[in-house]
Parts: sequence; C-alpha cells; structure tokens
Amino acid sequence: MLDEASFRKQADAALEALKRSLIRAEEEGDFETEEQSGALNIVFEEPAGKFVITPNTPVRQIWISALSTSFKLEWSDKAEAFVLPKTGETLKEVVERAINQHLGVDAGDGGAVSLH
Repeated sequence: MLDEASFRKQADAALEALKRSLIRAEEEGDFETEEQSGALNIVFEEPAGKFVITPNTPVRQIWISALSTSFKLEWSDKAEAFVLPKTGETLKEVVERAINQHLGVDAGDGGAVSLH
C-alpha cells in the first residue's frame, strides 16, 4: 500500500490526466467536467446524470460514484495506475466504460466516447 504522500502524488497525477482527457472528450460525449474540492464531477444533460470521482486518502483508493454503483480503484505497481481490482481496468477505462454505458453507446460504435 502506498504511504499517504505517495498516494496523494499518484492520485493527483491520475485525476489531472483524467480531467484533461475528459475535457477533450466533452463535445463528443455531451457532458461537462467540473473540478470541485479535489473531486471531478462529470455532469450529463441527456440523459441527466452525474458521476463523482474522488480520492479517498484514508483507504488509498480512488472512488467513482457512477451508474448507481461505487467503483473503488486501488494503486497497482504492476500497471503503474489505479485499477479496478475485479476487472483490472484502469481509471480511464472504467470512466470511459461508465460514460458510454450512461449514454447508451456501445464502445465499438462510432459514437462512443474515447478517453485515450
């Protein structure tokens, strides 16, 4: 497990990279990205919805509240990224999948949002 300072450094870098990818994808996905008190919010107009992505320092995880679910990502030294232990997906992959699922778009479709 990362110590607190290492967690904060990795979490800040991961969230900043995610924010940049989200801002680039806003138009194709018809959503807005907002940063508020260290959390990232993804706000959808149609269909209405909001995802919240926040670092949880005490447990050294990044939490995503989306699709009526809480995803808890942990740091992986092997992947050098925050990953969802159950699937091995990285932070960007989980958020991309959740956005496309919320929008009702298949990731293989031309209209799918890509965060890469």
